[in-house]
Amino acid sequence: MELINLLILVPILLETTVLTIKSARKPLIGAKQRRKVYVDTSALMDPRLLPVAGTGFIADEIVVPRSVTNELQLLADGKDSEKRARARAGLDAVRELERVIYLDMTLLEDPLDHTPVDNRLLELAKANRGCILTNDYNLQKVAETEHVDVLNLNNLALALRNEYVPGERAKVKIVAAGSGSHQGVGYLRDGTMVVVDEAEDKIGKEIEVEFVRLNQTASGTMMFAKVVSARRQATKKTPSAEGSKRKVSRAKARKN
Repeated sequence: MELINLLILVPILLETTVLTIKSARKPLIGAKQRRKVYVDTSALMDPRLLPVAGTGFIADEIVVPRSVTNELQLLADGKDSEKRARARAGLDAVRELERVIYLDMTLLEDPLDHTPVDNRLLELAKANRGCILTNDYNLQKVAETEHVDVLNLNNLALALRNEYVPGERAKVKIVAAGSGSHQGVGYLRDGTMVVVDEAEDKIGKEIEVEFVRLNQTASGTMMFAKVVSARRQATKKTPSAEGSKRKVSRAKARKN
């Protein structure tokens, strides 16, 4: 009997703890000053939404209309297996958003009539001077024409993308020796540290490097690279002898 009572009390205590923490960490600004963010199905089905919300960057009032969850439910019951899985994840995200301590989430009981969900979101945002959180490009364009602000996770990811990715090349000035054997260290324009193998003897010089991998952490991004040798640079910039022969052969064939 005591075990049963304990199993009942633990979830209640956890939920109470979450609510207490959320109450203590609410912003100092008044509720009327907080913007309402109306979330559509595409944003709820995006696995990036919860991690972004968990960082505290979204400190507004999140509003999920009943028409949106109803659309998710219809997709979750549909025949398309991929859409079913994403829609179920979206329904789970609605529940998880309620636990994020940095924001308040409201489930809005809007009418379930024949109004398209996108139109309903636009109506709600305009009526309440709010904005729409969506990944839908077409909805974003319509909202912009109607002067409704839009938050888009794809735009956020684009703004935060790394300037370079593995496989690309760039000029980097080696300014110090690295912690590893024969490593040199340089920095990109945005301050990203670049650790270059076999570049310890290149301190003070600007060299061309090829990025091999990157390490993304909470403290920032660190990139690892290798020196592009003079031979590899020549190979990249000048065509091979065999390629030149093929071009000459094709030119003669066209002439004949």
